[in-house]
Amino acid sequence: MLSLKVSGMTCGGCIKAVTKAIQSQDPQAKVEADLASQMVSLETSLSAEQASQIITDAGFPVSQ
Repeated sequence: MLSLKVSGMTCGGCIKAVTKAIQSQDPQAKVEADLASQMVSLETSLSAEQASQIITDAGFPVSQ
């Protein structure tokens, strides 16, 4: 499981956008997001670098 710090998520729509972006590359991925902590947990075959780039490309910066 990957855990990434994702900035800029403020609502359910943001979570849906991140989920859709990840699942466009890995349809079997499971995505859980916590708006309060700005953390996204992923069960995916993608690497951390790939997932970070996909989320960043969707408009949500990923930090370490």
